[in-house]
Amino acid sequence: MGPALVRVVLTREHGYNDSLRALVPDGAEVVEVPLTETAYFERDDVARSLAALGVVFETLVVTSARSEPYLRLTAGVLSSDAEVFSVGAATTRALMSYGLRVTGEAAHTSHELSGLITRGPVLLLGAKAMRDELGEALDKRGLRIERVACYETVPVLPDAAGAAALRDAHVVFIGAPSAWRAAQVFIANTTWVVVPGPTTAAVVRAQHERVIEGWEPTLRDTLAALEP
Repeated sequence: MGPALVRVVLTREHGYNDSLRALVPDGAEVVEVPLTETAYFERDDVARSLAALGVVFETLVVTSARSEPYLRLTAGVLSSDAEVFSVGAATTRALMSYGLRVTGEAAHTSHELSGLITRGPVLLLGAKAMRDELGEALDKRGLRIERVACYETVPVLPDAAGAAALRDAHVVFIGAPSAWRAAQVFIANTTWVVVPGPTTAAVVRAQHERVIEGWEPTLRDTLAALEP
């Protein structure tokens, strides 16, 4: 990262930014400005949604550790030898602590799992606004996928210090369209916005030119080569 490109803002909720810090080159000033918070759904409502599907699933995909409180609800809809996949190390830890054996893990986005999943139907448990890449990939292979939401990520407006950090940032990580809605008014045209995948990228690119897509290990080198 060039000598002037040193201010990076991470905008996920507190406690969910560690994996992103590992993608920031050494020497950068990193500030957390949470732009989203989690609104959890009533467990009875989620249980009814699962039951209404009337399906025994061969594969479970859990996209966030936020889904942990709802894992017990899946017991009645999974086959006895169902495979379980996770997105992120924190999600894997949550699944393992619950007693589930994790078949495979994606580092950053659920789409990374598309080549590993071979059995359907597939239950995708996660946020209300889930990205579509995994579902589209599985649909093309004829695997049925059902999505059940157990929480919603809602935008949070930054305080004065957070707004100033966003205005001064060279790089801002935006994890969801809701975070972009909270941040966009503060983001300068020269700021690089880093997003996890094409769904958020499309929303940001509609209003901002400098977008980098993909929270992959190679991102560290990409950011290191940037000039403000």
